[in-house]
Amino acid sequence: MSLFRNLLMNLPEVAKPKEKRLSFKEKLKWTLLILVIFFVLSLIPLFGLGANALQRFEYLSIILGAKFGSLISLGIGPIVTASIILQLLVGSGIVKMDLTSPEGRRTFQGLQKLLAIFFIVFEAVIYVFMGGLAPDPKFAGTFLYLQLQLILVFQLFLGGVLILFMDEVISKWGFGSGVSLFIAAGVSEEIFIRAFSWLPSPTNPSIATGAIPALFQSLSAGDPLTAGLMLAAVLATVLVFVIAVYGQAMKVEIPLSFGRIRGYGVRWPLNFIYTSNIPVILVAALMANIQLWARLLQNWGKPILGTFVGNRPATGLVAWIYSPDLIGKIIKGSLTWPDIWHSLVYVGFMLVGCVIFSIFWVQTAGMDAKSQARNIMASGLQIPGFRRDERVLERLLNRYIWPLTIMGALLVGFLAAMADLSGALSRGTGILLTVMIIYRLYEEIAKQHMYDMYPMMRKFMQV
Repeated sequence: MSLFRNLLMNLPEVAKPKEKRLSFKEKLKWTLLILVIFFVLSLIPLFGLGANALQRFEYLSIILGAKFGSLISLGIGPIVTASIILQLLVGSGIVKMDLTSPEGRRTFQGLQKLLAIFFIVFEAVIYVFMGGLAPDPKFAGTFLYLQLQLILVFQLFLGGVLILFMDEVISKWGFGSGVSLFIAAGVSEEIFIRAFSWLPSPTNPSIATGAIPALFQSLSAGDPLTAGLMLAAVLATVLVFVIAVYGQAMKVEIPLSFGRIRGYGVRWPLNFIYTSNIPVILVAALMANIQLWARLLQNWGKPILGTFVGNRPATGLVAWIYSPDLIGKIIKGSLTWPDIWHSLVYVGFMLVGCVIFSIFWVQTAGMDAKSQARNIMASGLQIPGFRRDERVLERLLNRYIWPLTIMGALLVGFLAAMADLSGALSRGTGILLTVMIIYRLYEEIAKQHMYDMYPMMRKFMQV
């Protein structure tokens, strides 16, 4: 056990900055540098790749921040999968861990990194040896084919480890987290292309790939059906953006006062979407993994999770958690009762999944009432009119944190599901994640800029 503990405590990691707080320019520099490296890695193809069967899983690549066929084909999948499993184990009590102590949190982070490295190796082997990313079939049955497979596994492992450490660089030296940044980068690229690309569509060369050029082309050609579909996609995307930003701006502010300074108080904000985009990321990653395993099981002749016809799920669990294009069917006049039931099941899965992961995240990420009360007390704040006691503050925070945890999760789950059903320019989950990630990034950048402009504000707030 001590050997395993020593392994956890001595895993390679990105060094923390020596300064307590990095400047705005320093954080911006590292964030932009990692973002550029991410896009460069996505353009480097895998050496020896012949068949890219994963290219059909476009949804997977968006949610996992990956580009199948490139060096970062694994994306953030291993990191998020490790986080899901560890949260389930800790949240259910199967693994006992005191996350309130620095030692417990360090053990948790070490376990998560070790588990992420395991999934990097595991997913790399699965992708290559199960035919997802395979060498040229003409070498099949030869020793060269095995060598090429091992080279592909090594490249995927290298890309996965680079993503893991790039995430650490962002967390310690930049703004936000690498996992969120990579998702936002991939989704933003896709939305831009699907909205403005003038290249001809592969299925219909007479109109452009982008929704906005296609909208004007179809109107000029007298094709109201295509124009309606393009307009619905654009409006759905804009609507999700607006509602997500509005939801992010809603807060519950708890009045507090400084015990050492009479007559002066501040408001401690608790966001309505309390756990931010984390529940949606975890649910989306879970759905992506289910789709991947369903395809692999079907290839093995054991379609336990369902079957695919072409690139679309056809039967089983994988079909029920794949969103139908509800608005598109309404515009085309092809809506049926099975489509409605399918939509309701999909929405229900998103809502329940977001609530469960939101509760787990609050418990494991130090966002519960007890941890928040400790942070407030450490800042020298207290509730006006109450004695300075952490237990009193904890009881007050419990009135707000649990309702916000559940209601915020329901809102993000509902928004993601509705965007998926409306056929927006990207997957609804991806759009919602991008809006929330960029909004949080903007808030963090604004706060950092304020502290750099007014150093006395940082000293006064003790940050």
